[in-house]
Amino acid sequence: MPKITQLLFDCDNTLVLSEELAFEACAELSNEMLAKKNISDRYTGPALMTTFVGQNFRGVVTGLQQKHGFKLSDAEVDDYVNRELGKVIETLEAKAEPCVGVMPILEELGKSKKYGLAVVSSSALSRVQASVKKVGQDKFFPPDHIFSAATSLPVPTTKPDPAIYLHACKVIGKEPGECVAVEDSKSGSLSAVRAGIPTIGYVGSYGGVIKQKEMAEVLNEAGAKVIMDDWNQFDDCLAQIEAM
Repeated sequence: MPKITQLLFDCDNTLVLSEELAFEACAELSNEMLAKKNISDRYTGPALMTTFVGQNFRGVVTGLQQKHGFKLSDAEVDDYVNRELGKVIETLEAKAEPCVGVMPILEELGKSKKYGLAVVSSSALSRVQASVKKVGQDKFFPPDHIFSAATSLPVPTTKPDPAIYLHACKVIGKEPGECVAVEDSKSGSLSAVRAGIPTIGYVGSYGGVIKQKEMAEVLNEAGAKVIMDDWNQFDDCLAQIEAM
């Protein structure tokens, strides 16, 4: 394995506790969408998160259309995506908090300068920027090393498409094998693994031991090399990958 010189972090529920906050806004607009199509099903934020965690809202809208058998025009999709972004950013700027234990790790990495640091997310760039700024993590990441599958690519996409990881590697100037990704979702792990990036699966943001064990299995099946229950295990997990 090549020497690891670059770390690529997912944002939502990996660096910042943002998924629950974001999916509340997603649920409100998703239910409005279904009501307008005369579909009786309704979603809570947690229910929507269970189905679509790791995807951006454009991916959620695509999934809802497929699941419930309706069609929106491109203009309608764009309108919902833009409305959701505004609602989510407003909420994150007020309530977002860092994931438990991540700040000391970022401080240590920032001081050592052993690895380059970047954020690779499915979420819109403005949302990711708002999240890391609110919790004081923006100082660790160069502004041009924050990447969004919804914004940074010529054609918007979402994880598990590996395009955003491949794009990040190209911009940073690293081969996938020189990087390690940290991901908390199946779609995110698949995105990194399909790009050829060794991946740490993080389950610490999931509530309860049972759910964490379930997600550990899911992330293992998605190709994560090691599973991290808590950010205090990061150094050991990274060392395991570097020793492979």
